[in-house]
Amino acid sequence: MSSKLPGTAPATHVFFERLWLGPLGWFGVVALAGCLGVAALPVDALLALVVTVVATVALVALGLATTTTVSVTDGELLAGDAHIPLTLLGEVRELDADELRAELGPRLDARAHLCTRGWIHRAVRVELVDPADPTPYWIVSTRHPDALAAALRG
Repeated sequence: MSSKLPGTAPATHVFFERLWLGPLGWFGVVALAGCLGVAALPVDALLALVVTVVATVALVALGLATTTTVSVTDGELLAGDAHIPLTLLGEVRELDADELRAELGPRLDARAHLCTRGWIHRAVRVELVDPADPTPYWIVSTRHPDALAAALRG
Protein backbone atom coordinates (compact mmCIF):
# COMPACT_ATOMS: atom_id res chain seq x y z
CA MET A 1 0.00 0.00 0.00
CA SER A 2 1.47 3.36 -0.93
CA SER A 3 0.80 6.88 0.25
CA LYS A 4 -2.33 8.60 -0.99
CA LEU A 5 -0.55 11.63 -2.45
CA PRO A 6 1.65 11.27 -5.54
CA GLY A 7 5.26 12.15 -5.00
CA THR A 8 5.30 11.30 -1.28
CA ALA A 9 7.19 8.49 0.38
CA PRO A 10 5.44 5.11 0.55
CA ALA A 11 3.63 4.25 3.76
CA THR A 12 5.48 2.21 6.33
CA HIS A 13 3.36 -0.46 7.96
CA VAL A 14 3.97 -1.23 11.60
CA PHE A 15 1.06 -3.69 11.44
CA PHE A 16 -1.00 -4.91 8.48
CA GLU A 17 -3.68 -7.59 8.28
CA ARG A 18 -6.40 -8.56 5.85
CA LEU A 19 -9.50 -9.91 7.55
CA TRP A 20 -10.00 -12.78 5.08
CA LEU A 21 -12.87 -15.17 5.35
CA GLY A 22 -12.10 -18.21 7.45
CA PRO A 23 -11.99 -21.75 6.05
CA LEU A 24 -15.71 -22.23 6.64
CA GLY A 25 -16.46 -19.02 4.74
CA TRP A 26 -14.41 -20.11 1.73
CA PHE A 27 -16.13 -23.50 1.87
CA GLY A 28 -19.46 -21.63 1.78
CA VAL A 29 -18.34 -19.73 -1.32
CA VAL A 30 -17.52 -22.97 -3.12
CA ALA A 31 -20.74 -24.62 -1.88
CA LEU A 32 -22.85 -21.71 -3.14
CA ALA A 33 -21.17 -21.90 -6.54
CA GLY A 34 -21.85 -25.65 -6.58
CA CYS A 35 -25.52 -25.08 -5.74
CA LEU A 36 -25.82 -22.65 -8.63
CA GLY A 37 -24.28 -25.26 -10.92
CA VAL A 38 -26.68 -27.94 -9.66
CA ALA A 39 -29.60 -25.59 -10.36
CA ALA A 40 -28.45 -25.37 -13.99
CA LEU A 41 -27.95 -29.14 -14.30
CA PRO A 42 -31.50 -29.95 -15.52
CA VAL A 43 -30.94 -27.57 -18.45
CA ASP A 44 -27.55 -28.89 -19.57
CA ALA A 45 -24.53 -30.55 -17.94
CA LEU A 46 -22.03 -28.33 -19.77
CA LEU A 47 -24.00 -25.23 -18.73
CA ALA A 48 -23.95 -26.46 -15.13
CA LEU A 49 -20.16 -26.82 -15.27
CA VAL A 50 -19.75 -23.35 -16.78
CA VAL A 51 -22.10 -21.80 -14.20
CA THR A 52 -20.18 -23.51 -11.38
CA VAL A 53 -16.79 -22.30 -12.62
CA VAL A 54 -17.97 -18.75 -13.38
CA ALA A 55 -19.80 -18.50 -10.04
CA THR A 56 -16.74 -19.79 -8.17
CA VAL A 57 -14.45 -17.26 -9.83
CA ALA A 58 -16.94 -14.41 -9.32
CA LEU A 59 -17.61 -15.25 -5.66
CA VAL A 60 -13.91 -15.66 -4.85
CA ALA A 61 -13.19 -12.32 -6.57
CA LEU A 62 -16.01 -10.70 -4.59
CA GLY A 63 -14.69 -12.18 -1.36
CA LEU A 64 -11.19 -10.89 -2.08
CA ALA A 65 -12.36 -7.45 -3.23
CA THR A 66 -14.49 -6.85 -0.15
CA THR A 67 -11.92 -8.00 2.40
CA THR A 68 -11.35 -5.38 5.09
CA THR A 69 -7.85 -4.40 6.13
CA VAL A 70 -6.52 -3.28 9.49
CA SER A 71 -3.21 -1.48 9.71
CA VAL A 72 -1.06 0.82 11.76
CA THR A 73 0.66 3.06 9.25
CA ASP A 74 2.35 6.46 9.40
CA GLY A 75 1.05 7.23 12.87
CA GLU A 76 -2.55 6.18 12.20
CA LEU A 77 -4.80 3.24 12.95
CA LEU A 78 -6.76 2.27 9.85
CA ALA A 79 -9.66 -0.15 10.28
CA GLY A 80 -11.64 -0.59 7.10
CA ASP A 81 -12.50 2.88 5.78
CA ALA A 82 -12.01 4.60 9.15
CA HIS A 83 -8.74 6.02 10.44
CA ILE A 84 -7.56 7.86 13.53
CA PRO A 85 -4.17 9.26 14.61
CA LEU A 86 -2.39 7.21 17.25
CA THR A 87 -2.04 10.36 19.36
CA LEU A 88 -5.80 10.25 20.02
CA LEU A 89 -5.73 6.70 21.35
CA GLY A 90 -5.71 5.79 25.03
CA GLU A 91 -5.75 2.38 26.70
CA VAL A 92 -5.43 -0.66 24.43
CA ARG A 93 -6.92 -4.01 25.52
CA GLU A 94 -6.65 -7.34 23.79
CA LEU A 95 -9.93 -9.27 23.72
CA ASP A 96 -10.26 -13.04 23.56
CA ALA A 97 -13.47 -14.71 22.32
CA ASP A 98 -15.34 -14.46 25.65
CA GLU A 99 -14.31 -10.85 26.27
CA LEU A 100 -15.24 -9.90 22.70
CA ARG A 101 -18.68 -11.49 23.11
CA ALA A 102 -19.25 -9.46 26.28
CA GLU A 103 -17.95 -6.24 24.70
CA LEU A 104 -20.27 -6.68 21.71
CA GLY A 105 -23.18 -7.69 23.92
CA PRO A 106 -24.06 -6.41 27.38
CA ARG A 107 -21.10 -3.99 27.70
CA LEU A 108 -21.45 -2.39 24.25
CA ASP A 109 -21.74 1.39 24.12
CA ALA A 110 -23.88 2.33 21.11
CA ARG A 111 -21.47 5.18 20.30
CA ALA A 112 -18.50 2.82 19.85
CA HIS A 113 -16.92 2.33 16.43
CA LEU A 114 -16.88 -1.33 15.37
CA CYS A 115 -14.78 -2.92 12.68
CA THR A 116 -15.62 -6.53 13.43
CA ARG A 117 -15.98 -9.71 11.45
CA GLY A 118 -18.07 -12.58 12.81
CA TRP A 119 -15.59 -15.24 11.75
CA ILE A 120 -12.74 -13.65 13.73
CA HIS A 121 -13.16 -14.29 17.44
CA ARG A 122 -10.49 -11.98 18.84
CA ALA A 123 -10.13 -8.22 18.78
CA VAL A 124 -8.53 -5.13 20.25
CA ARG A 125 -10.46 -2.48 22.18
CA VAL A 126 -8.92 0.98 21.95
CA GLU A 127 -10.07 3.90 24.11
CA LEU A 128 -10.24 7.33 22.45
CA VAL A 129 -8.95 10.40 24.32
CA ASP A 130 -10.24 13.05 21.90
CA PRO A 131 -12.68 15.27 23.84
CA ALA A 132 -14.22 16.48 20.55
CA ASP A 133 -15.10 12.93 19.47
CA PRO A 134 -18.23 11.38 21.00
CA THR A 135 -16.94 7.89 20.16
CA PRO A 136 -15.66 6.37 23.43
CA TYR A 137 -13.69 3.47 21.91
CA TRP A 138 -13.06 1.30 18.86
CA ILE A 139 -13.31 -2.48 18.71
CA VAL A 140 -11.31 -3.94 15.83
CA SER A 141 -11.28 -7.61 14.86
CA THR A 142 -7.87 -9.17 14.38
CA ARG A 143 -6.38 -12.65 14.31
CA HIS A 144 -3.27 -11.19 15.98
CA PRO A 145 -4.45 -9.01 18.90
CA ASP A 146 -1.05 -9.09 20.60
CA ALA A 147 0.74 -7.75 17.51
CA LEU A 148 -1.89 -5.07 16.84
CA ALA A 149 -1.86 -3.98 20.50
CA ALA A 150 1.94 -3.79 20.46
CA ALA A 151 1.86 -1.68 17.27
CA LEU A 152 -0.68 0.68 18.84
CA ARG A 153 1.29 1.01 22.07
CA GLY A 154 4.67 1.43 20.38
